[in-house]
Amino acid sequence: MIRRMRELPGFDPADLKAKVAEDHGLHPMDVYLKPGRIPHIWCAGCGLGVVLSCFAQGLKRAGLEPRECAVVSGIGCTGRTAGYLNMDTYHTTHGRAIPFATGLKLSKPDMSVHVISGDGDLFAIGGNHMIHAARRNIDLKVLCVNNFNYGMTGGQVAPTTPIDARTTTSPYGNREHPFNLPHMAHAAGAVYVARWTSFHARQLVVAISETLQKKGFTFIEVIAPCPTGYGRPNKLGSGLDEMKFYRENSVVRHGADPSEVDIGLKGRIAVGKFIDVDKPTFQDQYRAMVGTLGGKGKK
Repeated sequence: MIRRMRELPGFDPADLKAKVAEDHGLHPMDVYLKPGRIPHIWCAGCGLGVVLSCFAQGLKRAGLEPRECAVVSGIGCTGRTAGYLNMDTYHTTHGRAIPFATGLKLSKPDMSVHVISGDGDLFAIGGNHMIHAARRNIDLKVLCVNNFNYGMTGGQVAPTTPIDARTTTSPYGNREHPFNLPHMAHAAGAVYVARWTSFHARQLVVAISETLQKKGFTFIEVIAPCPTGYGRPNKLGSGLDEMKFYRENSVVRHGADPSEVDIGLKGRIAVGKFIDVDKPTFQDQYRAMVGTLGGKGKK
């Protein structure tokens, strides 16, 4: 059977893996997940289970094997994602996922290095690392799950919490202007910027697989429910209610100006692929410099 599959026109190695998994009674995604770690520990209605599944499917769609990938995460609910993946994973200190991933990518340039973390970890304590990695155009794939609060530590106000939204530290409504994450990523230099919600699972899988074919710093924001920490004080209902909200209030705007995709409390959500450009990576620039200096030395 396997030999015949290899001889078929348009043979995809992922099909072979799926067949082998099926013959051994495994789920096709099991190759990407650590044995014994499922079911996950996230709250009922949380969108992180969907994101984990989409990430694994994105790797499969791009034909990447676990040995070719590494995932780095910071602290927070989203940071737990790394612990479920059957590949090289690193659960780093708060806000330091990107500098750790930068060192990993520079030392292992052929490895596909991913950062999966939350809006608080990446844009509060880790914000400076985020903008400078994008500025340098380090070849990293960043997946930021935005649930508008610090969900793991009690539902405090975060850099993305909309105006008027209630959290444990803004009980009368937030009065701080939130970050527009796609706009920040684009302004800092990311070559690929997209936003989807956990309702848009198929589109998210495609976006993740697209970033794997892209050289440079890529950024995907995923809007996801946190019914426990954020949904409850803002009367958004259950996780299913929030998914229905995403379905009814998301507007696909491919190519939209990232500066115009702000999110308000209970407002419309612009989703889509906003930026897809090409420019030399930090590694490309460094190799060019080394080549130039080496040539001068020989003369």
